[in-house]
Amino acid sequence: MTDQSALHPDPALSEILVSHAEISARVQQLGQEIANDYAGRIPLLIGVLKGGAIFTTDLARAIDLPVELDFMAVSSYGSSTRTSGVVRIIKDLDDDIEGRDVIIVEDIVDSGLTLRYLRKTLLARNPASLEFCSLLVREEQQADLDGLVKYAGFRLPQVWVVGYGLDVGQRYRNLRDIWAYDRSANS
Repeated sequence: MTDQSALHPDPALSEILVSHAEISARVQQLGQEIANDYAGRIPLLIGVLKGGAIFTTDLARAIDLPVELDFMAVSSYGSSTRTSGVVRIIKDLDDDIEGRDVIIVEDIVDSGLTLRYLRKTLLARNPASLEFCSLLVREEQQADLDGLVKYAGFRLPQVWVVGYGLDVGQRYRNLRDIWAYDRSANS
């Protein structure tokens, strides 16, 4: 997708999959789509921490409407690079969402486990509407998601990625681009 002329000195970061310029342009497009869809309303963006924090704040600024923010922290990975298969809420919402137009903002939809868990949990709280926005969606998972992700930034193959909020062991979140991460390089 991008120019590879400026490779990262970290051997685990081998390839830029999505550049900062591409991210910025797509975030603006998503913001416009959401502004069009929610005209006259005040959507509540719920960022999923920690990986979705940067995307959530950039997206909020790209929506030309009044928006409100809240955050949840959930975990299905812990400190591992493999999902445990169990989703836990680590930090719940600060406010009630009953009757609200809610958009869950995720960094990445991988297996769909977290997405389905959040959908079930939050629908039980009676929002007026509930949609999902994810910066990244795995190409292999798209058919299994039954159209649950209304707003998708980029579709990526099954590679581990870091940057723009995504991490490995809390590292790499601050990278501006999204990089392919080679787990064997730092073993």
